[in-house]
Amino acid sequence: MAKTPNYIKAAFLLPANLVGLTTAAMSSAVTQEPLPMMVALGVEGVYLAVVSSMKRFQRAVRAQQPDNPEAARAAVDSLLADLAPSQRDHYQQLVGLKEKILANYRKLPGGRVLAADSEPKLDALLTSFLRLISALNQYRTYLSGSDREHLTSEVAALEAEVAGEANPRLKDVKGKRVEIQRKRLMRFEQAGESREVVSHQLAGIEDLMRLTHEQSIAIRDPESVNRQLDVLSAETEATDETVRQMERFLDFTEETSAPLPHGGTRVR
Repeated sequence: MAKTPNYIKAAFLLPANLVGLTTAAMSSAVTQEPLPMMVALGVEGVYLAVVSSMKRFQRAVRAQQPDNPEAARAAVDSLLADLAPSQRDHYQQLVGLKEKILANYRKLPGGRVLAADSEPKLDALLTSFLRLISALNQYRTYLSGSDREHLTSEVAALEAEVAGEANPRLKDVKGKRVEIQRKRLMRFEQAGESREVVSHQLAGIEDLMRLTHEQSIAIRDPESVNRQLDVLSAETEATDETVRQMERFLDFTEETSAPLPHGGTRVR
């Protein structure tokens, strides 16, 4: 059974939190007033309770322990838990392809070493696949929670009000609202475009895994395997960058981390 990380400790040890507590302590020491430290401790309790319970923070903590197989497995399970059944089925199909690819590599001269070198790169691609799906689901939630037609109508109405407003102060305030709503509309359009890009990248990963499997059946030259792995690494790098861009767009704080192991226990 995987050991659960201490999320409260991890939240407490975040550099920003430690700096805040240190600043409050120094302020109390300099002014000889306990109030700053008392306020900081009160806020600290709320901070630890909220941050340590956030699913994204918990996943980030688990992902920072790649050398711990149990923690890595827990990180994969956490990502899988957020997926729809059909998405988990796609993932399991890719895990099955990974196992077949490695089995074919083991048949080559020096195959055990080759398979051992190949597995982390295949795992990296599967990790990117899971994180892309997670990011895609977040985008879908964002888009479903926004009424684009209503927002477009509101922008048009505000623009008309600004054009006909005689009061300078009201005109300025309404103008700022128009700018904000235009930015929201632009983000909505960007999210729609990014969602389509990610959908194609997910399909591309599936295609690449199937192609790698097909090539592994007839391959006889270990050097050809290295070329295949270079392609996998390039695809992983591209998808990881997409995930980072999507997380920045949605103000995610979770960072893309090292590859996680894929295989073993199947999702029921």
